[in-house]
Amino acid sequence: MSGSSAGARRRPPSSPFADAVPAVVEQFAVGDRVTHDEFGLGTVVNTDGNVAVDAVFGTGRVRVVTPFAKLTKL
Repeated sequence: MSGSSAGARRRPPSSPFADAVPAVVEQFAVGDRVTHDEFGLGTVVNTDGNVAVDAVFGTGRVRVVTPFAKLTKL
């Protein structure tokens, strides 16, 4: 009988037990043109590191916090 160790198994990416892949946080700078799924096109007016971004859209100024899932740099 041969056994296999649990550590040697490959798990599918959808598995809740799969190794966590570190998320890449997009970097924004003042003046960057961005698009948001809800607010549309805008311009970054302030950044708070990797914590939050303030951007001006057609509807006004909006603060978007990490993760920036709906905010994309153009």
